[in-house]
Amino acid sequence: MLSRGALRAHLLAARLAGCVATSREASLRSYRLFAARDPRVVIGLDPVGAWGQRELVALMAEKCGVSADLGCVSGHDVIDPGRTLSRLDAFAERVGAAAQRRAPVLIGTGHPHRLLGFYAGLADALSAAGCAVLTPAYGRCVDITTRFGLRTYNLDYVRGVALVREPGASRPGCEPGAHTHSPLPVRTALAAAAEAGGPLPELVVGDHGWVCGAGQLGFEAIGLADIDDPALFVGEAEGVVAVAVPLDDAVRSDYYRPLTRYVLNRACLSQ
Repeated sequence: MLSRGALRAHLLAARLAGCVATSREASLRSYRLFAARDPRVVIGLDPVGAWGQRELVALMAEKCGVSADLGCVSGHDVIDPGRTLSRLDAFAERVGAAAQRRAPVLIGTGHPHRLLGFYAGLADALSAAGCAVLTPAYGRCVDITTRFGLRTYNLDYVRGVALVREPGASRPGCEPGAHTHSPLPVRTALAAAAEAGGPLPELVVGDHGWVCGAGQLGFEAIGLADIDDPALFVGEAEGVVAVAVPLDDAVRSDYYRPLTRYVLNRACLSQ
């Protein structure tokens, strides 16, 4: 069993929390774009509050432990590991509750290069507990606007985890999928599930647009978020996102394995 203290030490050593690679400049740039309601940063959320940069800095200081000083404009940003642990506990509670009632779940990531293993471990455990891990809209095309223009991707699933690939991309094991913040993949998956007559997920697990897009449509949604992705934390503050866990989402993929073990243990799903 991985203790809370041991996981805290791992978060700091792996720079998942504490002083992280995300720069203060990157965080503030994202907050300015969110305040301007840039869809690249809002990622499917339709906020009702007046979220200017000042309010966002205050929120992120409360939720993540970043500096609340508006005069702090450079250097590495900081995530409080205590806040990460607290929200991981809440995340695990939701996963455990879904497992207890054998709820259908949908799991997806816009960060497959880093986080696929974390989510796949959850999918395996939830499936073993009797949950239907849904895979709607498999192979469906999704048109996403990127900084390079409009790109068409295909919705794919690896070990029960949804992601998008460029058409003609290598199969799993060679190319893990594309990085995207877009809410369009989850909207496509949920629409396909509804068109097929269900089942619809009772819990959506993921990051980026997977969480915000599903939460905005009224689904219970939980996920991981870096400190330059304020949308998930705004969604949590407004009651649209159930749980947002603050951590660096771009470290080595194997650094997330202890988090999987911790969540499954807290959710009483350890195998």
